[in-house]
This record gives sequence, structure tokens and C-alpha cells, in this order.
Amino acid sequence: MTSIADPKMTRLRRSVLSVPASNERAVAKLKTLSVDAVILDLEDSVADSMKEEGRKNIRAFCKAKPLTDRETVIRVNDAASAHYAADLKLVLECEPDAVLLPKVRTHDDILELAAYLGENEAPESLRIWAMIETPLAILNAGSIAETGRTPGGRLDCLVIGLNDLRKDTGIKTDPGRALVMPWIMQVLLAGRAFGLSVLDSVANDFRNLDPFEAECAQGRAMGFDGKMLIHPAQIGAANRHFRPYPDEVAEAQAIIAAFAKPEAEGLNAIGIDGRMVERLHHEQALALMARVELIKARDKA
Repeated sequence: MTSIADPKMTRLRRSVLSVPASNERAVAKLKTLSVDAVILDLEDSVADSMKEEGRKNIRAFCKAKPLTDRETVIRVNDAASAHYAADLKLVLECEPDAVLLPKVRTHDDILELAAYLGENEAPESLRIWAMIETPLAILNAGSIAETGRTPGGRLDCLVIGLNDLRKDTGIKTDPGRALVMPWIMQVLLAGRAFGLSVLDSVANDFRNLDPFEAECAQGRAMGFDGKMLIHPAQIGAANRHFRPYPDEVAEAQAIIAAFAKPEAEGLNAIGIDGRMVERLHHEQALALMARVELIKARDKA
């Protein structure tokens, strides 16, 4: 079981807002938003003619360090892009919390980026997030996720990208996402197998929040850690849904209290209210309560 001390599992990533790096006003507004993490995007949302403007805005943002208690992530362009080399130089200069690699296809994409960061003496704290948005990435989800356990691999988080997957496969957008559910669950399973965070895909219709609420509830039930967002209006729903529910908190507190009793010392399983509870449930309860404390601290900030 992943330790609750693992930084990948103690980071809050309920709401992860992506903004075009070329939009100076949107970037400046980030410090005022109650979002858990931000993605400064240089890829799809930024026109070729605006890439350098986006890099300039990222430099200014990172120099000011307005989000010391939240993660800052730079999404670079595809490794096959003419912009990739300049983007990586920017990453080395700014040293964000993570670099988000789009269009991942195989584990080699992660290892090559990790090798570049290592060879250029990037701090170990500079992590890698992977966009799982190509058919090959779905087929290779397990081996991609495994790089998170490879020495120097740096991979911390998988982000599902349904827009590109639908474009590449021809699958239509459907209510409830039933048509893409097998792919989503495959990525979740791969991430959990290797102790990674996994984020749900963006919802494009940010003006219609009722379906978004339903999608957040679905993603939470499926096991996602949070959701990638494209508009500040989506932050509140994501923060509400991707947090422990009151009944879960009460159950965790009861399990922790039961295992703290002297008679539970040395036991791997105990009875609580007529059901068997194991040590693994105690570890899960501790992790959940650690998350609750993180959320409390974030809400007070």
C-alpha cells in the first residue's frame, strides 16, 4: 500500500485549472482563485504566433511565485513539435512543480523527458505529469504508469484527455461517458497500481454547470483524485465533490479510534459495529484524515 507520507498522495488536486499562458489577464487572476493547482498551458490553447508571449507570461508568473502552497504545472508542446525545445528550456528556467507532457504514447516518452531533466540538473522536486489522450497511451497505460516507480522516472500524475481521444478514434460525446468508460477505468487502474494521482478529463461546456456537477460526482465515485478544469466557474463543484464526504470522515474517525484502543494493539483485524475491519482499512482511514486536514488548511488560507 502507498504510504500516506508519499507526496503524490498528500497533494490536493481536486481542482486543477488550465489557462492559456498567452492570456496575461487569466494568468494574473490565478492567485485569487481557490483552486488546488494550476496548469499554465503552452499547447493546444495557445496559437503558434503566441507561444513566445505565453513563455514570457510564465516567466513573470513563476518569478513572482504567487502560489507557494499550491502546485504550478507547465504544459509544454508535444515532443514532436517545433516548440518543444524552447518549452523545455523554459521549464528548466522556471522550475515549476511539474511539467505536463501532452500526447504521450509510450513509457519512452516519459523516460526521455525524465532523462533530459536529470541531465540538465533539474531538482528532483520537478515532477512529470502525463496526458493520457492518445490511443497508444490507453494501450500502454500500465507501462507508462510504471515509470512512476522507475528510479529517476519522476512521474506523479496521469491526466485523462478525452477530447483528443474522441478526435483520434471517432467516438462521439455521449451523456454519462458510457462509450469511453472502459478506457477511463483502464487508466485509473494503471495509476493506482503504481501509486499515481489520476485526474479526470475536462468538461468543455463551462456555462452549463448541472451536467458538470454530475460529471464531478461520477468521477469522484470512479476514484479520481480531482478534475482538470478550463474555467473558474468549475472550481467550486470540483472542490466539493473531490473531498471526503461527512459519512466517510465519520467512518475513518471510528476506525482510527478503534485501532487506538489497547486491546487492538498487535491485531491485524478487529470488529467494529458487527463487521470486520483490517489494518489496511486503518491505513486508508489515516490517509483520508490527512487529506481532510490538508483541505482544512487550504480552506483557511
